[in-house]
Amino acid sequence: MRNKISAFIGVHRRLLLLPFLLLPALHAETFYLTIAGLGGAPEYDQRFSGWAKDLDKLLKSAEPTAKIETLQGADATKANIEARLRDIAAHAKPDDSVIVMMIGHGTYDNIDYKFNLPGPDLTATELGNLLDKIPAKHQLVVNMTSSSGGSLVALERPNRVVITATKTGTEKNATYFARYWIEALRDPASDTDKSEAISALEAFKYAEQKTASFFETQKRLATEHALLEDTGKGEGVKTPGPENGEGLLASHFTVLHLGAVAAQANSPEKLALLKRKEELETAIDDLKYHKASMDLGEYRAKLQQYFVELAKTQEALDK
Repeated sequence: MRNKISAFIGVHRRLLLLPFLLLPALHAETFYLTIAGLGGAPEYDQRFSGWAKDLDKLLKSAEPTAKIETLQGADATKANIEARLRDIAAHAKPDDSVIVMMIGHGTYDNIDYKFNLPGPDLTATELGNLLDKIPAKHQLVVNMTSSSGGSLVALERPNRVVITATKTGTEKNATYFARYWIEALRDPASDTDKSEAISALEAFKYAEQKTASFFETQKRLATEHALLEDTGKGEGVKTPGPENGEGLLASHFTVLHLGAVAAQANSPEKLALLKRKEELETAIDDLKYHKASMDLGEYRAKLQQYFVELAKTQEALDK
């Protein structure tokens, strides 16, 4: 009987101590930095800005206590990015998480990748050095730009998940991966393990499959092939798993918790607007694809029509 009582007291003490043992994890913070770079043309300026706004609103709704920064347009400069990352380095703790998401155009000269920004561009080497100075042990970089595969080697480190929209620096076409990455964070279906949280691995798999499906349904040759690398030494893979040793860290890295996001997904009005936005972006891409075979006046008129409707749809989403 005495042994049973002692065992009960021991369990009770451990239960009482549990909240205190969990305090570091409960107080860990997540720092999000989303950057939309140069578009180079009105349709891309509008698209990149719209995607950044969607991400900003989504994150602030789902993660109200997180540290969320979004840079776009004239504010998305190298100096501002450096300042934000230095500020994160000054405040982040080892148990915290840092998530950097890059939208826009990139270039690669066979030496280093560059993120196209107003003013001086930011190289992958410079970004990697800035991230190395952040004490947070959990880091995720989602580079969704063209030529982003060229940034992987400079960015990969132990305890850092790196996702790129393209497999090499030579895939230079404008990418669609960002569209489906955002959709992954919004769609509860991407939470395949039903944990009420979307991991980097779950979001990657969802976005990679959706991007591939886009090219198939449009009957186009795929010009981007997303990769994930989370061992700090690999080349990145399309299908992370035990056979290649990739994806374990990403599977435990929470990008976003569900709840408010799931509620939004159940709004017929919101879903209709999101669907219409995707349709308009696809229509603009299709129009550009067939520009050479169209009358220039007709092309410009249709493009303007799509722009106006896309702006109105984005405005409705921002409310």
